[in-house]
Amino acid sequence: MALRLPSARRRTLLLGAAAAPLAAGMPTRVHAADAWPTKPIRWVVAYPAGGGSDFLARQLAPALGRQLGQTIVIDNRPGAAGIIGTDNAAKSPADGYTLLTGDNGAMVFNSALYKKLPYAPIDFTPVAFMARFPLLLVVNPQAGFASAQDWLRQVQAKPGRFTYASPGVGSPHHLAMELLKDRTHSYIVHVPYRGTAFTTQDIIGGVVPMGILDTAAALPHLRSGRLKALAVLSGKRVAALPEVPTFEEAGVKGVDVSAWQGLFVPKGTPDAVISRLTAETLKALTQPDVKSKLEEFGLEVVPTDGPALARFIQQETIQWHALIRSRGISAE
Repeated sequence: MALRLPSARRRTLLLGAAAAPLAAGMPTRVHAADAWPTKPIRWVVAYPAGGGSDFLARQLAPALGRQLGQTIVIDNRPGAAGIIGTDNAAKSPADGYTLLTGDNGAMVFNSALYKKLPYAPIDFTPVAFMARFPLLLVVNPQAGFASAQDWLRQVQAKPGRFTYASPGVGSPHHLAMELLKDRTHSYIVHVPYRGTAFTTQDIIGGVVPMGILDTAAALPHLRSGRLKALAVLSGKRVAALPEVPTFEEAGVKGVDVSAWQGLFVPKGTPDAVISRLTAETLKALTQPDVKSKLEEFGLEVVPTDGPALARFIQQETIQWHALIRSRGISAE
């Protein structure tokens, strides 16, 4: 039987009939994006409750939830240097109902420190840069370091004589000191701990004379006199510690490091959802009560949109992967 092509009128009717379901579905999809969120949102924090990452999420979540009209539930999934929680978020539906706190480790360091990761940074879309923890070189007050310049003279004069503590291999604190050692051509032995609390405890106790701590961990002990800050590893002084110089001021150039925190969603999350989430996150971060609590804790609030965060991550990846390779650092 010969194939009969439909007439022009019939083709018009057939095309119209075929297009009708598509046209009917379009408003539904647009409406679904506009209506988001219609149920509680899960915010994955890949670190234990009570830490700096957890504090940031728990301070921001209520304000963000009020603006979105939904509850935001913090889901702590610690373990394996943040890999467990990050991987969980990466494998979650890209529907706007899973958020992740991503940091230097998850989005930059881990892909150089581990040969195999169950996730990749490209599995996520950046939503907003939220805040950062400035990092400090701190010492036991009895360790005999009068200033950053005095510290530098001593460690350069006695290579391998001194040790320093960090919260773990591959942490921002560890890599910050490795960058500092690289810039100052000094050799200080690394003593890795399992977390900031143990690091802080042993510096205070004099087990190790020095270490890199973030402001949240260090501030209470600096105020009590149990620790002494020699310099901040940021490009400018920290508002909470105006008397502590930067390493740039101490004569060491090329040291500008912090432990930063961004908000991410699984790749494929609708653009309309990401746009709204970005706008609401930046708004929540600038709420006076939220901002003051974060700053009191030691955070620097840096509300920035997703594309800017993506560019920042590209720059960070180039810098830190080169350092990790040159110094032969591995977390395995």
